[in-house]
Amino acid sequence: MPQPNKKSTSKTKRTAKTAVKRAPRKIDSPPPPPSLLTVVTDALADMKALEVKVLDVRGLTDIADCMIIASGTSDRHVRSVAQRVVEKTKEAGFRPHGVEGQQDSDWVLIDLHELIVHVMLPRVREFYGLEKLWDMTATKRAAARA
Repeated sequence: MPQPNKKSTSKTKRTAKTAVKRAPRKIDSPPPPPSLLTVVTDALADMKALEVKVLDVRGLTDIADCMIIASGTSDRHVRSVAQRVVEKTKEAGFRPHGVEGQQDSDWVLIDLHELIVHVMLPRVREFYGLEKLWDMTATKRAAARA
């Protein structure tokens, strides 16, 4: 029987011992998708909506977790702001449940399941006073529950 070459086995051992350990490859994962609230507020900012107010309505209603109320300068601006919100949410993978009021454009409501967006003319916003209706601080909530 031929004997194995000692040089080749020692050389094999040497290369195995001196082999450089490589760091595991980092896989570039895409950034996490933006939240629905971020998408909507960015769309409102892009279209220069006025007096944007975000209201946390959890515990007050079961229809949504959050409401956003914004104003536009004219009926055309209100319509454009609402359309941009719908476009941006669809691009981000959020489908609106419904959009109401685009014909008149005094007040457009966008239902995004856990978030409801109201875009209104300033006079309509003042008349209906949704902020007063839905904005409850912690002290008011505690008093309402008692």
